[in-house]
Parts: sequence; structure tokens; C-alpha cells
Amino acid sequence: MNVQPLHIDAAGPGPDAAAAAAAGPPVVELAGVSKRFGQRAALDEVTLTVRRGEVLGIIGRSGAGKSTLIRCLNGLERPDAGEVRIEGRAISRLSERELQPMRRRIGMIFQHFNLLANSTAAENVALPLKIAGIAKAERMRRAGELLDLVGLSDRGGAYPAQLSGGQKQRVGIARALAAEPALLLSDEATSALDPETTGQILELLRDINRRLGLTVALVTHEMEVVREIASRVVVLENGHVAEEGEVCRVFADPQAPITATLLRSLRPELPADLAARLTSTLGGEAVFRLDLVGEAARAPLLAELAGRFGAEARLLHGGIETIQGRPVARLFVAVRPSPAADLAAIAAFLASRATRSDLLGHVSSAS
Repeated sequence: MNVQPLHIDAAGPGPDAAAAAAAGPPVVELAGVSKRFGQRAALDEVTLTVRRGEVLGIIGRSGAGKSTLIRCLNGLERPDAGEVRIEGRAISRLSERELQPMRRRIGMIFQHFNLLANSTAAENVALPLKIAGIAKAERMRRAGELLDLVGLSDRGGAYPAQLSGGQKQRVGIARALAAEPALLLSDEATSALDPETTGQILELLRDINRRLGLTVALVTHEMEVVREIASRVVVLENGHVAEEGEVCRVFADPQAPITATLLRSLRPELPADLAARLTSTLGGEAVFRLDLVGEAARAPLLAELAGRFGAEARLLHGGIETIQGRPVARLFVAVRPSPAADLAAIAAFLASRATRSDLLGHVSSAS
């Protein structure tokens, strides 16, 4: 194994390089992968692709199949049906000996760090290189470079007991990068950390992806982690892919009920006191729920309603956030139609502007 010096482009990969990578062969391909444990289908004909340089979020409830999927990706589980390919090579039928060099192409970050207590941070980082037979001087040089990359250049001689949780995870990330992997797998890597430290680790992973062009697959049950770092998301439910797409699109317009459920804590909902006053009886103000993405999320929608229809409109609740550089909004709007414009015309206008528009009901006097 030849370990090259760590070269980092501080500006990150250029657009031409990124476009070339996106057009190139995928790092990961799963084709109809199924895995059963007794009568339970942990994975049910899962098909997905991860492109070079992509950050893919894999999310689902406990028992959805996330852990089995990640074990199939690193060869610890063999599927009962279907094929797993890493950099174009099918790994499902490889012997344990043949799998070893393939596993060196896959870095793993674990929830509970999995550091050796009696080894220093630098020794932990260098461990994959020691197993690969790299000379001590070379592997310690590489460990020093990687500790510097993750912001721990002064902690190489510290033992895990002397490190905070966030520092331990940084060591784990550096170790996962030691063998220059093509794919970095993160298995619930932030779920044992506090919110502030989680944010720091996600920022580090985002920076590594940008600066090294590394492909990352994150397995998590936290939708906020996907929102912060992933470019695309796969939602698992009962072992099958319930939904897949760009994070921005999925957050703006979830198609599967499980996705809407997972997003519930992150998306504004109509306050309970207003929801309790909704009725199907026509009259008063009509209350709409609007999901908008891109320029539509920042458009002067209420002014347009007033100007086009002469309708009184006001914002009841909601918010706008930026995902993947694009604004995504969920707004609750109360509209009182004018005599010159009926509710159907207003509803059609809102539907033309929003990714999703729902008339929730009517209130005699919303407040």
C-alpha cells in the first residue's frame, strides 16, 4: 500500500472537477439488495447509487434497515439477493481475503468512537496503516497530517481518556481517512454528542468533503443532520426505499408519509389554538398551508394576492430556511377573498406558486 502525502486544496474542487466527478462512474451501486434475518426482511430490494464526491444521507426509524445496509456496504453482511458494487467491483461474492483490500477503500466513523484506550490519538489514527504494513515513520507522518486536518495537531500524544467526546470523534474521522478511502461511511456518528459538538463535527465532515472531494454516506435517524450536510437523501422504511431525492426537494415536498413524519419536528405546523378553530364551513378567512422552494419562497406572495385579487391576506405562522443554498419555506396564510375574486381562483394561484398548497379550512376571525 502506497500512502501519498496529504494534498489539500483550500478552495475545494473546482466546478469542472466536480462536474467531471459527477459524470464519472459511481462509487457505490446497490442493485436489488435484499437481506433477511429469519422471517424479517431487513432490506427489501434496495437499489441506489452514490456518485463520487456526493454526500448521501440515509435515514429511517430504528429497525428500518440502516445498520444492515451499512454492513452490506462494508462487506460485513452478504445480501441474500442483489449486488453490492464498490468502485465498479462486486463485493458480495468475494472471499474474506479478497475483501480486505476493498475494505481499505472504505473508511468508517462510529457512534461510540471505537478508539483503543491504551493507544495515543496518533497511534489510533495510524492503526489502519499499521495493519496494512506501512513503516512506522511513514504512518506516524500520515497520522500527524490527518490530526492537523481535523484540528487536533496538538493532541497526538493524548490518550482517549484525556479527550472530549468531540475530540474523540475527530480522531475517529482522522483514522477513517488514514488509508485514503474512496468512501467514508458515518454510522450515527453524531448521536452520542451534544448539539454544539454535533454542529462542529458536521462542519468538519462538510469541509473534508469539499476539500478532498471525498464521497460520504451518513446513516442517521436525525433529519436535522441530513439537512445540515447531505446533498441527497434516501429514506428507508421496513427495509425498502420509501423516498429518495435531493434534500432541498424532499424537505420542501415530502412524498412518503414516513418522510413527512420524520420531518415533523423540523417544519412549522399550524399552532394548536388556530387548528382547533378550523371549520369546513365557507366564510371568513380561508387558511392555506404553503410549501415553497427557490425564488417562490422569497416572493412577495401576500402583496401579489392583494394586487391580483384585491384579497386581504396575512401570514399566520411559518418560516424560511436555506437548504443546499436554496430557500425553503412553509407558510400558513389566512386569505379573505374580495367580492371580485372567488376562492377557487385564489387557490389556483397559490397552487401555481407553491410546491404544495393545501386549503386547511376556514375561520371566522383568525388571530
